[in-house]
Amino acid sequence: MTVRAPAPGSQIVVPPGLGLSYVRVDEAGDEPLPEKGLVDIAVLDMHHGYANLGHASIVESLLNYAYDARQKHPGAPAVRVVSYDVRLGLCVPSFPARFPIVVGSGGPGALDPRDNDGVSPGSQGILENPAWEAPLFRFFDGVLASPATAMLAICHSFGVLARWGGVARATLRGPERGGKSAGIVTNILTDDAWAHPFFGDYFAENGSPDVKVLDSRLFDLLPTGAGIARPLGFDCDVSGAGPGPAVTMFEFARMEDGALPRIWGVNHHPEIGEPLLQRERLERVRANGGVSQAWYLERLGTLAAWDASAATELGLRRTTRWTFEKPLRCHLERALER
Repeated sequence: MTVRAPAPGSQIVVPPGLGLSYVRVDEAGDEPLPEKGLVDIAVLDMHHGYANLGHASIVESLLNYAYDARQKHPGAPAVRVVSYDVRLGLCVPSFPARFPIVVGSGGPGALDPRDNDGVSPGSQGILENPAWEAPLFRFFDGVLASPATAMLAICHSFGVLARWGGVARATLRGPERGGKSAGIVTNILTDDAWAHPFFGDYFAENGSPDVKVLDSRLFDLLPTGAGIARPLGFDCDVSGAGPGPAVTMFEFARMEDGALPRIWGVNHHPEIGEPLLQRERLERVRANGGVSQAWYLERLGTLAAWDASAATELGLRRTTRWTFEKPLRCHLERALER
């Protein structure tokens, strides 16, 4: 089964009769009420209305994983994906214990909303109301306190979660760091990743700590040494030179069984998979207008690089599988079984 959005920004159409649904929360007060016999999954859309490929990828993946999980568990409850426009609509989920899974997306601009003045280099033209930050940080507090709630933070959400936890500080990547890190790059897994009961298998399957990721980031996240997060990955300035200074993957908490990650974040884009589908989506974004030629060409080049070699494609698919697909599938099945 494949769920696809017919066009960026449009309602994601879910075939009827599958026990799956999708709701968008664009304004405060739009949040649907909980329903008996319905499992809700939250998506934190951090794009501030900015054209992107990530949000639809996250929603569609969750719906497809939910379909597969329900096929394995006859009589399982229905699943609803609820997407919140956090930064532009100031919409934050009401209480975390409602959601067995929360996924935060990437997005443009500085990681501190007060720095998004619309003109500074790190703001990417975003002029932002920071009123969402305090309720979102309270939501993160609630996620940490809710042992049955799992959360994955991707790219921009990764940086916001790092700021909430005080585990890293953001610095704009200047010329000395090569500017924006975009495309397919190498990250280095840490000894903590090797020793991890779940991510250790990712390390072992990969055969080395050097993993391939799809990158699109203006900021480095430099560890502060504070907080409770375990760094699981770092960037790599030069292949073979070992880890760089910026943390690119961390874990805040595990499930009570001590194996599956419960709160984790990645500063890459594991949700962007299936290059043919992404090319179709990219062309729809371009056809709808509102994106620059540079934006389009950067993403087109990244998708082309995905197919540059069998080894590159295998590495990217492995990263998607271990940092995004496998843990989310595990949490979905756990939620439906419970």
